[in-house]
Amino acid sequence: MTQKIEGIIPVMITPFTANGAIDYPGLGRLVEWYIDNGSDALFAVCQSSEMQFLTLDERVELAAFAKKAAAGRVPVIASGHISESLDDQLAELTAIAATGVDGMVLVTNRLDAKREGGSKFIDDLTWLLDRLPKQLPLGLYECPAPYRRLLSDDELKFCAKSGRFVILKDVSCDLETVKRRVALTRDTPLAIVNANAAIAFDAMKAGSRGFTGVFTNFHPDLYQWLMTEHISHPELADELSVYLALSAMAEPMGYPKLAKLYHQRLGTFACTDSRAVTFDIHEKFWALEALIDKIVEGTEHYRRRIADVAARHPAPISGTASSRSYR
Repeated sequence: MTQKIEGIIPVMITPFTANGAIDYPGLGRLVEWYIDNGSDALFAVCQSSEMQFLTLDERVELAAFAKKAAAGRVPVIASGHISESLDDQLAELTAIAATGVDGMVLVTNRLDAKREGGSKFIDDLTWLLDRLPKQLPLGLYECPAPYRRLLSDDELKFCAKSGRFVILKDVSCDLETVKRRVALTRDTPLAIVNANAAIAFDAMKAGSRGFTGVFTNFHPDLYQWLMTEHISHPELADELSVYLALSAMAEPMGYPKLAKLYHQRLGTFACTDSRAVTFDIHEKFWALEALIDKIVEGTEHYRRRIADVAARHPAPISGTASSRSYR
């Protein structure tokens, strides 16, 4: 297993049509937007994709479409097991694996789904590992729904030493936990990739190998620059990290519909309907459009600052340049 899954990894949202079907032309434009804005990989069929509200056929089609649309430019990983019984989960994961995605992500709260504790997590995981395709890289996802189930240190070490896992989407939201996990997985294939914007910059500096939080749906390019250029421009990086953390505080205001409003503005797709968020977010969250205005204003401000820095300090042409430059 050689493929690395790390860097800036958007958690993909799912656009729907007005009649409730998945909007595949819109999804295709969204994939292009992610790639054009500095993404290193794509995470399809996750909580942001509203996977708990999709049928198995829809989850499978979503993963297959994202893989085809990416066309080898970036790896595509997918989750999609939402059931409680291991037999049902195996059926779901086997169907996802058959789409040809580059990695499959196991949701930690589905293992020991009834919270029995003890060795149940590792027992359930081992049962699945014995039955899933051996050649397919795997990931772990501490998905917050239906509840957040953080890995213990022993569970993390078990996964890292197995050699089967290449990424943990860390949802601890705690810098000290990220640091400890980086140390525990050193010299293994398993990359710790933080998902919390408030600690994103500090986590990167502490060894988190990327970012996979929800605001990758707004400005993945800014996170990409922060990750790859902060050493060269520390003052701007510190300033940008504060903006990114504060803008991400809008997440509780109706996400993922919030991100769909943003992409409706961009023209990525037309409909902002969500199966997970069915209420009117404008009615519940006052001045929402004004807040999005400010997020857009800040994003464009830092894009200009970064472009200005790039113009004044062009990167040398060499074999050591980062594999994905700021776009």
